[in-house]
Order: sequence, then structure tokens, then C-alpha cells
Amino acid sequence: MTTTTTLASHSLLLALPAFVPAVLLVGVIVFIAVRDRRRGDDEDIETDSATDVDPAGSDPAERH
Repeated sequence: MTTTTTLASHSLLLALPAFVPAVLLVGVIVFIAVRDRRRGDDEDIETDSATDVDPAGSDPAERH
């Protein structure tokens, strides 16, 4: 009788070394994108309040 030795019984054990760095990389990219998105929204609010243009787009200085 011949004995068969299985080195890895789970394909997940073989795939983990490939997926862990990929998941970490995606996590870092998402973290940076969310952080930059939040910073961008804060800057847009400040610049919108600093301008004197009404929502219709006409300049208040032209209304006499």
C-alpha cells in the first residue's frame, strides 16, 4: 500500500499570504481617500461662505 502525504489540506492556508497584503493595501487606500475627502469638504464650506454670490448665481453688487 502507498501512503499519500498532504502538505496543505486547506486552500485558504495557501491563499492567505497573497490576500493579507492586498487587504491591507486596500484598507490604507480607503483610509487616505476618506481622510482627504473629509478635508476637501471642510475647505469647500469655508470658501463658499467667503464669497458673496447668491445661489442663483447673480452678483449682489449688480442689483441696484
